[in-house]
Amino acid sequence: MSPLWRDRMQVFLAPERVDMARLRKGIKPKQAARVAATCEQKPGLPAWEAPLEQFERIIEHAGGVDISITISNAFVRYVVLPAQPSIATPAELHAYAAFQMREVYGDRAATWVISVSGWDPCSGGVCAAIERSFLERMTEISSQRKARLKYVEPYLTGAFDHWYKRFNSNRAWFALLETGRVCIALLENGAWQRISNQRILHDVEDELISVLHQEATLFSGSKEADETVYLFAPEHQEFALPEDCGWRIAPLQTESMPAPPHYPTIAEVTAGAT
Repeated sequence: MSPLWRDRMQVFLAPERVDMARLRKGIKPKQAARVAATCEQKPGLPAWEAPLEQFERIIEHAGGVDISITISNAFVRYVVLPAQPSIATPAELHAYAAFQMREVYGDRAATWVISVSGWDPCSGGVCAAIERSFLERMTEISSQRKARLKYVEPYLTGAFDHWYKRFNSNRAWFALLETGRVCIALLENGAWQRISNQRILHDVEDELISVLHQEATLFSGSKEADETVYLFAPEHQEFALPEDCGWRIAPLQTESMPAPPHYPTIAEVTAGAT
């Protein structure tokens, strides 16, 4: 069956919530439903088990739909891949990305599935990894519900791809805020330079400023007096930084370029899905 004539579900999975938007089939799909549900973490189990339980409930009657999933940065590990002009085949790129993952994260990377985005042999790219068992469970649940899992993408690279035309081509700081997590990336002349993905333990404003200052110092030894950070923070819509902090916010989400419908928002979520 042509994808034009299949309903689509776009899903966002995070440790504490699941969001879903269902789009009706057609050349110009229209949103038919949206669900947002909270997740209760269970001690001793992987953090992705709770959202997968909600995911399974949400797609209970989703037979015949195409599903795409965006996963929270809490479930993803990233590395920047330096340029390597000698790489000529997909197999060589995969081996190079796997090596870079092992260099940063050690032997635990052996249980991960990796993917590469924005690769150019002369400018590099970014590699993302998730637990293999996590991907297998997403695939298994979709298959059991007679749905077709089209792709799984990390939140950082998905949001970047959605708004990439907004970024300054020379130097761009990109910050993605979630509940309890901040992910920051630096691109220069279109090439990925740094990625920091970490938990928020204290005040959101203070931690974002601290991480931005730290990353700017690690990259160049100092920062410009006043820099711009492109921010996407759908769960912190009133978020602002002090005027004298050295950073200006450029919001990515606008009326003319809204966020994908399944991305999380500050709207109230239910304790379960129906």
